[in-house]
Amino acid sequence: MQTIPLVVSGLIQPVVLGAVLFLAAGTLDYWQAWVLLLVACLSTALPTFYLWRTDPVALQRRMRAGPTAEPRIAQKVLIVGWYSSLAAAFVVSALDHRFGWSTVPTPICLIGDGLVAIGLVVQMLVVIQNSHAAATVRIESDQTVASTGLYRLVRHPMYTGNIVLMLGIPLALGSYWGLVFVIPALVVLAMRISDEEELLREELTGYREYTQTVRYRLAPGIW
Repeated sequence: MQTIPLVVSGLIQPVVLGAVLFLAAGTLDYWQAWVLLLVACLSTALPTFYLWRTDPVALQRRMRAGPTAEPRIAQKVLIVGWYSSLAAAFVVSALDHRFGWSTVPTPICLIGDGLVAIGLVVQMLVVIQNSHAAATVRIESDQTVASTGLYRLVRHPMYTGNIVLMLGIPLALGSYWGLVFVIPALVVLAMRISDEEELLREELTGYREYTQTVRYRLAPGIW
């Protein structure tokens, strides 16, 4: 993987996100947004560098994301739903700051930052533990069932990290109203998992047996 595109991507994403947040908030005087951006950058920088040095192919799979990267129509639609929920959580949380719809104590904001960090680290740890854990739903020719590490706890730890992240973002940005979008995000992820597992059972050798060993998809003891 080339270094320059990786660095450019790493710089563009926080700049774009920051622009969205501060434009929606109508001010740069938004410490919650600054802290969130810092937490996000720090939580992804070291794991990304580690993958770049040890498994650049896995990192490339992880960076190839979005509706156009999905090979299946159902997943194209679902990923649009996920990105829409995520974007809405950011924008509504920033608007909440602008218009003062809710008041979130500083300790709760910091807890939200902690959840964001955990969610992002879990996502990167999944890629480290399973080089085929791409951002798209597809089966590679040399792919095998991942059943160690976080995969011993749940069948889709990447999505578990997504939910933790989704819960943390509005709180980190000082908004309770942004949490509303966790509900559609959960619905979209549940549908994505259902469709993905159908594909995995059909095309990935050993996945049926794995589902009998690891019962839960997202959260141990819940689902």
